Amino acid sequence: MRALIRALPDIGRLIARLVADPSLPRAVKIALAAAAVYLLSPFDLIPDFIPIVGYLDDALLAAVVVDGVLNYVDRGIVVRYWPGTPQSLDRVARVARLLAAWVPRRLKRRIFAAR
Repeated sequence: MRALIRALPDIGRLIARLVADPSLPRAVKIALAAAAVYLLSPFDLIPDFIPIVGYLDDALLAAVVVDGVLNYVDRGIVVRYWPGTPQSLDRVARVARLLAAWVPRRLKRRIFAAR
């Protein structure tokens, strides 16, 4: 969980770079842009000023985004835009996969599948 929270700035950069990529489907870009707005917004389901718990909704959303991107976007594109090393992406991906398991696969597929 800490690895994912520490990686939030890198995930934000990844999202911004992916949204600008012309090869990604529009539906994926919209989902990524919505996630970026939520992560940057001071208004959350659980306010960030609540210690520890306040970042859980951000971490869960980041996990769903990372897991979805890695499952539905070509890995080469993701590695090209990831600001860290491929090994750091793999660490974040493992944590994201564990947290994103709480979200129904059908919902993730609906968000990230190209239309």
